[in-house]
Amino acid sequence: MIKTYNGSKLGITSSHKKALLRNLTTELFLHETITTTLPKAKELVSYSEKLVTKAKKANLSAIRAISSEINNKDVVRKVFDVLISRYKGRNGGYTQIIKIGTRRGDSADMAVVKLIV
Repeated sequence: MIKTYNGSKLGITSSHKKALLRNLTTELFLHETITTTLPKAKELVSYSEKLVTKAKKANLSAIRAISSEINNKDVVRKVFDVLISRYKGRNGGYTQIIKIGTRRGDSADMAVVKLIV
């Protein structure tokens, strides 16, 4: 399990934050780009990069650890088949945050999180 001690509390409980990060990471790995608020994007980058680094070992322990964090079997398969081969020679920096301005309704800072190709 990936620990998230540091970082923002995002104004939610720890169990809610854990579920939020798992869902955002699943969608990021599935679609390779996601739009969210800037504080959530910063937490998402930290969490998802730890998962990719863990998955790069590609052993049984890594498969079980990633499967416990991501509940979608297709996404887990994509992580080990596509993403690991893409980031084999890269030591971190798998994601990118692009600020896109403010949301119209509540002026929240918005950002796009993308997986580096």
